Formats: sequence, structure tokens, C-alpha cells
Amino acid sequence: MSQIYPFESVVIRLHPPFTKMSFLKKQYNRALKGGLAAVVSGTLLASDKCHIDYVHYKNDHKKAIIIAHGFYNSKDAIILRRLAKKLAPEYDVFMFDFRGHGKSGGLFSWTSKEDRDLRAVLEFLEGKYEKTGLIAFSMGGSVSINVLSQGSYIDSLICVSVPSNVNKIDYKFWKLDVKNDLWYTLVTKEGRKGKGIRPGPFWFKKTKPVKSVEKLKIPVLYIHGTSDWVVEPWHSQALYDKTNSKKKLVFIHGGVHAEYLMKESEKEFVKEVKGWFRETLS
Repeated sequence: MSQIYPFESVVIRLHPPFTKMSFLKKQYNRALKGGLAAVVSGTLLASDKCHIDYVHYKNDHKKAIIIAHGFYNSKDAIILRRLAKKLAPEYDVFMFDFRGHGKSGGLFSWTSKEDRDLRAVLEFLEGKYEKTGLIAFSMGGSVSINVLSQGSYIDSLICVSVPSNVNKIDYKFWKLDVKNDLWYTLVTKEGRKGKGIRPGPFWFKKTKPVKSVEKLKIPVLYIHGTSDWVVEPWHSQALYDKTNSKKKLVFIHGGVHAEYLMKESEKEFVKEVKGWFRETLS
């Protein structure tokens, strides 16, 4: 109960079969009355029984934001925790680990099976809020587009550095972002926290987001850094061009890949994210 998060909180850990529920409810209510954010964390089961670990920042808001991380990241990454802190004054925030990442089970299937993880999250949150938004990074965004194209489970979507086709990710290593991809992620204590992956087979069939995106019926904001060497800006342009719902495309000049936009271009990035959610979740 004493674990420290990026903002004041009371930590409550829930796992099936949710024992001592009355005690936890009392603690949660006490936290809300005290003006703190109750951090409820636990495990969900995907349709194939894979365990999906989550953390839910609850402060009695009527609207919520889901954060879906990208490749090699997790809900425990400092950059994403910083984003949660920025959103927490206006929204409850729900973060989770895709399979093969963080504390979730299974192996990463390169977007082939991760749709089951996101569906478990959406089903868990269904009916709990008046409005729900989703911000998804890189491959997490590819999964999100594919899932949401089959039904409007949420009210607004932000896609950050999302591949239009996972098989066409650029990986121009000669343009490598040494500062973030090497030094920050592999050397610094902050950068290493919450990072890692347990890779699985990459040859399974993958749904192409660029073919799914035209079925979306919710508003979508695409954000992409112009200096992204992993997933080049043409991916967001392709997705934007195929989107038939309300849409917006923002290129951050000199911006890097996915979650690192929150680190290197935080002011501009957060402004776009907050502005979009305020507009589309009102």
C-alpha cells in the first residue's frame, strides 16, 4: 500500500478471486474523500487465457483514457507514467501491458494476437465511464485500429507513430536515434525501467491497419515525428488518407518515434493530446 507513483495515490492490488473486497472498497472510498488518486492494479484474462496486467488510476472522473504502449515498452515505463500524470487531473487513466511485455503473460506475437489483450481491457471498462479515449503508440496503435474497426468500443482515438502495415516498418538503422534508442533505453536507469520484450513467432498472419482504418467511425488524431527512423511519417499519412471519420494529422518537426515524443517534444505533444481529447470527449 506504500508504493510510490508519479502522483499522490493509494495502491490497491486486485487479482481473482478478489478476496477481502469490503476492506478494499473502504480503502478506495477513503482515498477519494482525501483527494488522492486510488491506483487499482490487477490482472485480466484475454480470450485465450493469457494474463494481462493493468494499473487503473481512479479519481472519480466520469471520463477515462486508456494508454496502449508500443514495442519494447510497458505500463511501467517512466515516460508513459509521466503522460498518465499529465492526464490524471481530467481523466481516470487505465494502463496495461500487452502480452510478452511487462508483467503480462505470454509472448509478443507482433500484432497477430494482441487484439485479444485490448478486447479484454475494453470489455472490462465497458459501461464504467460516460466517455473513453484511447492513445496508442506504434504497434499498440496498429492493434487498436484493427480492433476498433470492428466496433466503436471507445469515443476517441489518438495514434502515435503507428505503422500502416507492420510488414513495412522502415527500420532505417543508419538514422538510429542514438540519444533515445541506445543511451536512454539501454544505459540510463530511468530509460531501462519498464522496458523489455519476450518475443514469439513473427510469421503468423497480421491484419493491415491501412485496410482496417477506413471502417473506423470514431474521431482519430494521428501524431508523428518527422525524424522517426523506425516508422517513417508516410505511415501516418497513409492511415490519415484512408480514414473516413473525423480526423486530424499532426507532424512534430524533428520529433522522434512513439513514446519518445513525450520525452523530447513533451510540451507540443501533450498540448495536442489534451486538445484532441477535450474536443472529442466533450
